[in-house]
Amino acid sequence: MKKKYLILENGDIFEGVAFGADRDSIGELVFTTGTCGYIETLTDPSYFGQIVMQTFPQIGNYGIIPQDFEGKPALFGYVVREYCDTPSNFRSAGDIDSFLKENGIPGIYGVDTRAITRIIRESGVMNAIITSDPDTDISALSSYSVKNALGAVSTGVYKTFSPEKKLYNVALIDYGAKKNIVRELTKRGCEVIEYPYDVSAESVLEYKPDGIMLSNGPGDPAENTYQIEQIKKLAGRLPIFGICLGHQLLALALGCETEKMHYGHRGGNQPAKQFESGRTFITSQNHGYAVKSESVKKGVISFVNANDGSCEGIDYPEYKAFSVQFHPEACSGPHDTGFLFDKFIDLMKKN
Repeated sequence: MKKKYLILENGDIFEGVAFGADRDSIGELVFTTGTCGYIETLTDPSYFGQIVMQTFPQIGNYGIIPQDFEGKPALFGYVVREYCDTPSNFRSAGDIDSFLKENGIPGIYGVDTRAITRIIRESGVMNAIITSDPDTDISALSSYSVKNALGAVSTGVYKTFSPEKKLYNVALIDYGAKKNIVRELTKRGCEVIEYPYDVSAESVLEYKPDGIMLSNGPGDPAENTYQIEQIKKLAGRLPIFGICLGHQLLALALGCETEKMHYGHRGGNQPAKQFESGRTFITSQNHGYAVKSESVKKGVISFVNANDGSCEGIDYPEYKAFSVQFHPEACSGPHDTGFLFDKFIDLMKKN
């Protein structure tokens, strides 16, 4: 077993054991609280530029299942307490160690993930390095930031996904879209044409879609000035549904502001309270930025996080648009928020 070290920006050093790719990596250290769904975490493009730590103590029990991939792996490192090197599942096609090696992702296990989580919760998200040298120079950590994220995770090509019976045309702008968004749309009769992150508003409108889907993705939403300008041109023209980064970009396009959170929301157990029904839904989330509630002027806040009160959704009736910060395509529990896709279908039907 080869030793590996996780060194935090504040100088704390955690010794563990290496697995995955044999290389050093710097990234923004974040934690996710999901008790399952590590495959979806490993393949979520929204983790670009980040070292992801699982708070659940044992990871890998059911192996790696390609059919459950949400996209191409984009995370810069993986941290777990204990990983299972002998998974047992009839769908499994391999183990985590092999998966990380194949995708060039360094990992470390055997560290106290609870202690590290407490540090992040108290001090906030910070940068870190996974390295084989405990004396490595960490001066570069303070200047690291996630940059040019959308270009790294967007497919960069046009794709079409057809349903069994076509009812609507939907333009999906890919900022790092998860595959399940496409599945939810096609099973509702939508033909989906997927556009790269740098598509112009004019190109989208040439397709004459019935609605526009703004996908999830990584990075600071406010940095994407070109994308925000394109959404401004689209707002009010057609029904729009935004998820995660798409929610933030739509908000910025309509005059709202965003801010970086202390440590964000990541996991499959985040409570989102809906004002209209008074119900609280357990949702899947992965974001480090949020829309400032006090900046929402052209819309109405529809969901808030039941833990910290942060904005989780906005309706824009005047613009035939709405968005949510969480992932309604992710199937977090028995009372899922997949009905939001039905809401999008209804908007297109009325339009």
